[in-house]
Amino acid sequence: MEFEIIHLAPNDHALMSGALDCFGDVFDEKDTYSLDRPSKEYLTSLIAGDSFICLVAVSNSNVVGALAAYELRKFEQERSEIYIYDLAVYENFRRKGIATALINALKPIAENRGAWVIYVQADYVDKPAVELYSKLGIKEKVLHFDIPITAKRNT
Repeated sequence: MEFEIIHLAPNDHALMSGALDCFGDVFDEKDTYSLDRPSKEYLTSLIAGDSFICLVAVSNSNVVGALAAYELRKFEQERSEIYIYDLAVYENFRRKGIATALINALKPIAENRGAWVIYVQADYVDKPAVELYSKLGIKEKVLHFDIPITAKRNT
């Protein structure tokens, strides 16, 4: 199966929409990724900025996988870290090297930005993700905590 990895540019609205569809479908969170989508202006600004990276895998003009990452600039040294926030591949396109290709395409972007590491979080129960990341990196056992901003968000 042939596919192409594309690093989204600010006006790649159709591809960004395809990435959002992919995340919503694969994670079974359509409301999160589709209910209140950002405007084209917001997405253009986000992609044009220096902290967000979005890559998509395209096959036959369709997004079949996507990766969203953020650059976190450090204060203790002049370097940054790249955090893979979301990585998804449609089920019928898995085990074809797409997720690995997305991560490998992120590496030169990270290097060009002066990043010293790419990191990602996986849930213990997400065995495919744990297997993928275990073959690509070093596993660290950490705890993750979500700290609410307010008692209840009104969004």
